[in-house]
Amino acid sequence: MKIVTFNCNSIRTRLEAVMRWLEDHQPDILCLQETKVVDELFPADVFREAGWQVVFRGEKSYNGVAIVSREAADEVWFGLDEEPKDEPRMVHARFGKLHVVNTYVPQGRDIEHEMYAYKLEWLARLKAYFQKRFTAKTPLFWCGDLNVARHPIDVTNPKTKLDHVCYHPTIREAFEDVLEFGFTDLFRHHHPDLEDYSFYDYRVPFDPANKRGWRIDYVLATPPLAAKSVGAGIDIEPRARPKPSDHCPLFADVDW
Repeated sequence: MKIVTFNCNSIRTRLEAVMRWLEDHQPDILCLQETKVVDELFPADVFREAGWQVVFRGEKSYNGVAIVSREAADEVWFGLDEEPKDEPRMVHARFGKLHVVNTYVPQGRDIEHEMYAYKLEWLARLKAYFQKRFTAKTPLFWCGDLNVARHPIDVTNPKTKLDHVCYHPTIREAFEDVLEFGFTDLFRHHHPDLEDYSFYDYRVPFDPANKRGWRIDYVLATPPLAAKSVGAGIDIEPRARPKPSDHCPLFADVDW
């Protein structure tokens, strides 16, 4: 199976690009973030008319998550267990024994901002969600825009980013704490030394030959799935097209 994560940065703005990617690559599951639309205006009919199933939760102009799939999910949950549930930031779907959790982790704004403290708290609450509902033996994917560059190789010029909310030591430690639940980073598992990025800031000219960006998007897997992973990658082609998202689809292939 092919599972993909993609921060589309507005599903209505990027609908043609998303539908083209689905048609070209035919994934089994596509996790979308920053759909930026209330549920009543989400273009669900477009997906369904093209033969896809879709579940979603959103709000106007900010956040929003969705899972697009070939088969309908058996069960779907939105948000964390405790208040605030942050439903537009998280969707959890079950497909038989397989669970998929798609999250848009808060960006944090600034190290001194209250949203950075909230970001750290959010990851701790997400770990509690995993511990309450799963074990490391559960076939579980955690996907999404996680707004953390894990290692120096995951960001251009890392020494200049140490005070950034997506690379500060405290957020990387918080991320590692969640990963200790039992997750494997499938992209890095298959490409331990590859400098490749999933996010390219609009303010920096995009040059595929001289990549300058961040890898803050992930497909993470528990051991039952990681053991069956056969490949992973980042598709930068959509970033070079007109009106792109600032993120690229990141995918993993698993014999499941």
